[in-house]
Amino acid sequence: MATKTEQQALSWDSARRQVGRGLVSVIMPAFNLGGVISSNIRHVRGIFLGQVPFEIVVVDDGSGDGTRQEIEKTAAQVPELRPVFLARNGGKGAAVIRGFEASRGTHILFLDADLDLPPAQACVLFDVMERNRADVVIGSKQHPESSIGTYPWHRRIVSVIYYGLIKTLIGLPVRDTQTGMKLFKREVLDWTAPRMLVKQFAFDLEMLAIAHEKGFRISEAPIKLNSQGRWGRVGGSVVKQVMHDTLAVFYRLRLLRYYQSIRDTRMPDLPPMVSIIIACPAPSAYLEECLNGISRQTWGKYEIIILPDAPTGRQWTEKAREIPTGRCRPAEKRNIGVRHARGEIVAFIDDDVIPLEDWIMRAVVYFGDPDIAAVGGPAATAGGDSFMAELGGDVYANRLVSGQFRYRYIPGRVLEVEDFPSCNLLVRTEVMKQLGGFRTDFWPGEDTYLCLDITKKLGRKIIYDPRVHVLHHRRALFLPHLRQIARYALHRGYFARHFPETSRKVSYAMPSFFVMGLFFGGILSFACPMCRLVYLVVLAMYGAITFVSCARRNVAAWFLTWLGVVSTHVCYGVFFLVGLFTRNLPGEVRRFDHPSEGGQEVPPRTQPNAGGQEVK
Repeated sequence: MATKTEQQALSWDSARRQVGRGLVSVIMPAFNLGGVISSNIRHVRGIFLGQVPFEIVVVDDGSGDGTRQEIEKTAAQVPELRPVFLARNGGKGAAVIRGFEASRGTHILFLDADLDLPPAQACVLFDVMERNRADVVIGSKQHPESSIGTYPWHRRIVSVIYYGLIKTLIGLPVRDTQTGMKLFKREVLDWTAPRMLVKQFAFDLEMLAIAHEKGFRISEAPIKLNSQGRWGRVGGSVVKQVMHDTLAVFYRLRLLRYYQSIRDTRMPDLPPMVSIIIACPAPSAYLEECLNGISRQTWGKYEIIILPDAPTGRQWTEKAREIPTGRCRPAEKRNIGVRHARGEIVAFIDDDVIPLEDWIMRAVVYFGDPDIAAVGGPAATAGGDSFMAELGGDVYANRLVSGQFRYRYIPGRVLEVEDFPSCNLLVRTEVMKQLGGFRTDFWPGEDTYLCLDITKKLGRKIIYDPRVHVLHHRRALFLPHLRQIARYALHRGYFARHFPETSRKVSYAMPSFFVMGLFFGGILSFACPMCRLVYLVVLAMYGAITFVSCARRNVAAWFLTWLGVVSTHVCYGVFFLVGLFTRNLPGEVRRFDHPSEGGQEVPPRTQPNAGGQEVK
């Protein structure tokens, strides 16, 4: 409970006027505070009880010391407490945003759960908000009226330098972004939260930079800090990370203008059910990783449809159904999944993909716009694979390989796209049924044709958002990777001839121009000495540019990635030409070419199983 002195010294009149019939959401991120979290929650409750309507949203950021158990016990006794539990530690910024998403308040107060900042002084922030007509008020150690005890000289120097940096780069009108007490009007966080990428040290800076850029008014308030001499040491790794994140915010804000590119979104009126469709040959370690990622989703309204070749005998979770399909193409499997889907949205994901925790949440908000039919996001290379598989991912992410489509492998900016792969694609179920599902005579390429129908036939939109993020296991260099590249190139060449609306692009044909130059230039170099000189100079320039583009500390990785880039250019260029002049694509059905399976052929089926028996 608050002390009598605290209650008498501070006035809540301003807070009552501003909150009115609204609600204050006190968001407290907590990590390994099992010994004090219960008493701290009760103390905060005592401060606000009888002053303004409030709720306390405590976010356990993956603690390992019993913090969750203490919060659960306290929640049974404190009716205003709304706990949020994160499966793993994601950083203070991630915890705060999750708390905001779970909150209902018109005013949001961020408060560190260790209570180094006495919560009673929240009314001071409301006073400043009313007096300055501010949208955001932050507690500031640098405010002339602040009482923070003995502030170490080295921390003061760091603060002054950092303030000068952010003032120069970002133009924020504040002297302290890091203090753990901040008050926001809800509309500010409605704007900033969907645009944030930083989840750890510099999340405060990013949040305030986005709000300031939008035109929200930010003010500082004095604070009293109970540091008790625990200032801690600012290590080199922390300084390095903060500088990295700060420069990243500057780059996204001033150069890339990423934050301004994020579309305004709104959740559908009724939160939709999402049917996650996973086509796979059989259970695997990759599938287990995929399901674990799904189980951590912040969006709870989903079902999982697993589509193996044959019954597995597995007991899946209550949200998962198994529908054996027989051996058939992924497109045929996914169409079976669509027919059995109960959700308004179907989410297509490969079984060797791991979705991040807010994968569904970040996509669903777009479906409040009826013009948007589908949403996709990047499939970055997953960690933990073999050395050569990770190099295969590096090749895909290389600018000279993926070019303007690099955003598929490295998070970029929000875009409206006309073609997107189905390893990470969410589509309205009614759109899938209206189009009759995927065409089943292509693999790969069925997703290209689907996107062509969505954008050209229906005239609806496909949105790419970098936060609809998954991790994808890659094929190892060299043979499995090149086999996949050849298949992609063959189908893209075929599509460039037969479906030019989205596939007849110079960027897709560039590797073929390179291959033709390599071939014909080599022939001419034997006939003409001058041509030979030009040929060798161009080859040397190409080699140097591609070699530099693969630079990294590990020399072996650098060299092998370079070979991967060159071989990818040659392989894609050759098979794009083959596809361009192919009348009919190969019709045989192949296995899914998992990284672990090597892409063995299986006997073709003339009548793929289209029914499948549902197994609970």
